[in-house]
Amino acid sequence: MANETNKITPRSEDYSEWYLDVIAAADLAEYSPVKGCMIIKPTGYAIWENMQKDLDARFKEVDVENAYFPLFIPERFLNKEKDHVEGFAPEVAVVTHAGGKKLDEPLVIRPTSETIMYDTFSKWIQSYRDLPLLINQWANVVRWEMRPRLFLRTVEFLWQEGHTVHETEEEADQRARQMLEIYKQFAEEVLAIPVILGIKSDSEKFAGAFKTYCVEAIMQDGKALQFGTSHHLGQNFAKAFDVKFLGRNNTMEYGWQTSWGVSTRMIGGLIMTHSDDKGLVLPPKIAGLQVIITTIINNDEDREAIIDKAEEVSSWLKEEGIKVKIDKRDIRPGEKFYEWERKGVPVRLELGKKDLANNTLFMARRDTGEKTSISADDVVVTVAKTLEDIQTNLFDKAVAYRKEKERTVDTWEDFVKEIEAGNFVHAHWCGDAEVEAQIKEETAATIRCIPFSQKMEDGICIKSGKPSKGRVIFAKSY
Repeated sequence: MANETNKITPRSEDYSEWYLDVIAAADLAEYSPVKGCMIIKPTGYAIWENMQKDLDARFKEVDVENAYFPLFIPERFLNKEKDHVEGFAPEVAVVTHAGGKKLDEPLVIRPTSETIMYDTFSKWIQSYRDLPLLINQWANVVRWEMRPRLFLRTVEFLWQEGHTVHETEEEADQRARQMLEIYKQFAEEVLAIPVILGIKSDSEKFAGAFKTYCVEAIMQDGKALQFGTSHHLGQNFAKAFDVKFLGRNNTMEYGWQTSWGVSTRMIGGLIMTHSDDKGLVLPPKIAGLQVIITTIINNDEDREAIIDKAEEVSSWLKEEGIKVKIDKRDIRPGEKFYEWERKGVPVRLELGKKDLANNTLFMARRDTGEKTSISADDVVVTVAKTLEDIQTNLFDKAVAYRKEKERTVDTWEDFVKEIEAGNFVHAHWCGDAEVEAQIKEETAATIRCIPFSQKMEDGICIKSGKPSKGRVIFAKSY
């Protein structure tokens, strides 16, 4: 990771090292004494808090309520759904001893909460009048990750997991797609990350799900990041956990269920979408700090007047809901500027003796590096407009990059070339899972999704030569 001088490895030299250096330089997180776990530092946690706050409000707008379920799950619960337990077996951590003795029954530390929540749902639901049941929880989960990387893959991470029960298959599917759309809106409107919505192939879907819908984004190295997923679970878990209700025709019926979630992995995606070789770059809507006012004080005679003006400007900005802080430290201005630049603060305002005399401030944008002198009287309007411009510019830049990295191919030779070049490749696939597995083995590329925007068109599978009805998206991924 970054050395003591916070030097950041260029992306072109070593992208993986660059990513870790940005996290260190921006003071977002660090590895914990427990291998594979991370400590999220205040700067990083502020981003997660903003993510949580925004998404939580969106969930509540569509009638989802928050609850909390235990961290420990009886091992027998996981064994009730065959596909589910097989899918999670390699990642599960199990507690066998507690209180100084061996437990009568081992307890699984939750990798996800379907099993314990659905056992409870079976008690909560009696009639169709109890539906839909719309529950979300903000929690931590544990999955024994063999190749950890801060934010992207850690043994323990933070997330939200929504779980719903519905009267009909159609209602469940609508809810699964609705939550996916909320993730898309959040990604694009707040994180300024353009995403693609689609459905996973059967080989890539969630263990135990009927269908898995996904949100996919492309990072600066051309790899895909699964931003979030929404699962139409069908009645698989309902039958395993006896989640049933008295229907309108007076017969007992099994519920139709969904689950959906996003995690602190989004912070990794945020870093890799927007940041540069100078450090972190943050869209204003998600930044824990949007504006930093740096005072430039050369002698004690000017100190009080400069700080008073900085506090006045800060109060004006706060009145407009802008998140602002004053850096009054007695260190060289260049050190201040570099620190806030690598931490990704969208706007930096500089205030010194000359600025005070001219009733101006010097403003620097983190996204473009553009620097201008602005009137102190117009600071609120100017800064607010600049924050809007930065948000838009980062999204437009990310959209342009994705377009640049998308390729459409019709031959295996072109497919291999474009995957090796680190692109999102639209190609025909025959639908055969064995062919899908062969492509993955030979190129490390997976089907990221069958996009909702897929055009039905006759074609030939790039690997098997069999008929295909449409193109899917292949890429290497995290």
